[in-house]
Amino acid sequence: MPKYKIAWLHGDGIGVDVLEAAKIVLDKIALDAEYIPGDIGWEFWCSEGDALPLRTIELLKKVDAALFGAITSKPAKAAQAELAPKLQNNGHVYRSPIVRLRQEFDLYTCLRPCKAYPGNPLNFKEEIDLVVFRENTEDLYAGVEFSPVPGELAQLLSKLARPFAPFSQVPPDRYAISCKINSWTGSERIIRAAFEFARKQKRRKVTIVHKANVVRATDGLFLEAGKKVAAQFPEIQMDEANIDAMTMWLLKNPFNYDVLVAPNLYGDIISDLCAQMVGGLGFGCSANIGDKLGVFEPTHGSAPKYAGQYKVNPIATILAAKMMLEWLGETKKASVLESAVAKVIQEGRVRTYDMGGTNSTLEMAQAIAGKL
Repeated sequence: MPKYKIAWLHGDGIGVDVLEAAKIVLDKIALDAEYIPGDIGWEFWCSEGDALPLRTIELLKKVDAALFGAITSKPAKAAQAELAPKLQNNGHVYRSPIVRLRQEFDLYTCLRPCKAYPGNPLNFKEEIDLVVFRENTEDLYAGVEFSPVPGELAQLLSKLARPFAPFSQVPPDRYAISCKINSWTGSERIIRAAFEFARKQKRRKVTIVHKANVVRATDGLFLEAGKKVAAQFPEIQMDEANIDAMTMWLLKNPFNYDVLVAPNLYGDIISDLCAQMVGGLGFGCSANIGDKLGVFEPTHGSAPKYAGQYKVNPIATILAAKMMLEWLGETKKASVLESAVAKVIQEGRVRTYDMGGTNSTLEMAQAIAGKL
């Protein structure tokens, strides 16, 4: 009986390619695991009207962790229009399955390390080592949206918010509303996770990213929760910055920062920026962590034009597998795997197209496996 059960979620497009690469490395490192395929993605929306079928949810209740490939995401209206002739989706509204998965299992911590490995020709600056904690279930990703806007909602807002009053006369199909929802519990627990990580990893500073000077209610609550949590970690420096200024200062001097924590949307923005500074999305790995389940993935999309060509860089997915090993408590294997990745990057003999080379997805995986 294998020690671990791992849900194996290819998803769409190049998700198949990069998970095949990750499997080469995991097999070489001899992780004692059973890999159980799970259905998720655009294909199942097309055929079943559900991009996250119930059988996949049930599978995830029974595993120790999941490794996830990539998703093709389309706006709900575009998705429905494209599939209208088939009408196999029964009129259901498309929602991102990875967002649903995070909410279904309360995977409230999105952890995205962004580390510059020596020898990577795509590094913005050597020695960058940033970690982004992104709240993963609330904020503008909560999915509370209206288009068209119900008349009763428009009338209520015209009474509660004077600047909104003119919109009560606008036809409901001519504007839309998305609700930004930040709770004290959601804010406090992601900020606490960032500070606990900083303490455990002996990091020097946590920066709270927000826009509380304008979005005063929700971002103000997030910042207030951050200050209360920070007071419980006196050995760790805390500062805060507006999201717009943060994008500028990260580029100007990334060494002024260490651990960053932000609400969902801002965390998504700054983690992509940080990933680009250490080589781009081919190096961007992510962990979606709750109290009982961890789902690990690269941060890139499904790149359908490259599907099946084994062209893309699998390092993001292999580093996501490294994070999965850490989650499972296999810290020695995780360390060995990261060292192998670092050696291949530094040697520079094997490089995928994004790094200026000609090697394939699987050749990169085999090179890394060869260092284990």
